[in-house]
Amino acid sequence: MDFPYTDEMRGLFAERLANFQRQAPSREGGDAGEGLKHAAVTMTLIDDGTGQTAFVLTRRTPRLSSHAGQKALPGGRVDEGESATQAGLRELSEEINLHLGEDAVLGLLDDYPTRSGYFITPVVIWAGAGAEMSPNPDEVAKIMPIPLADLIRPDSPEFITIPESERPMLRVLFGDDRVHAPTAAVIHQFCEVVMRGRNNIRVDHLEQPVFAWR
Repeated sequence: MDFPYTDEMRGLFAERLANFQRQAPSREGGDAGEGLKHAAVTMTLIDDGTGQTAFVLTRRTPRLSSHAGQKALPGGRVDEGESATQAGLRELSEEINLHLGEDAVLGLLDDYPTRSGYFITPVVIWAGAGAEMSPNPDEVAKIMPIPLADLIRPDSPEFITIPESERPMLRVLFGDDRVHAPTAAVIHQFCEVVMRGRNNIRVDHLEQPVFAWR
């Protein structure tokens, strides 16, 4: 399945997000929902160099105090007075030196509550032609563009039973690699809602691996 990086694809993705009724806490910004802190992550869509659409995944530097060395979508905590969209764009600028305006935002996916005390708002972004990025070495060890076509495979996603939880643990595969929730939850919902047009897919019930419970 092809996902060409064209204005037509951008319009299709934007339309599907506009028609998606997302789940969110009762109030936006700051702390909300049982004391969880608010964070934003970005599903940032770029040209993979061959005219196909890819998203930006990063590997965090091993020097970070939390989740060091893990694969993650660019993002971070929403500061006081910021919207999730503003925070996502700021984090893109800080982490991978990609500077975009709010006109690059296509829409939002469902908030996802994490075991580490956050609820995450995913912001879907179309970076546009000629987007240039470079990792901030204090936060990002590597920028990893992942073609959207790599997400379409019969053995992914995986729903795994673990003894520590009654909820199914989610894992998404691409190429020879994989990610777990919460990153996998964002990618899975994006794949179903935005890529496939299935607007009834929810992910907040999906579990994270035990190593992420802190």
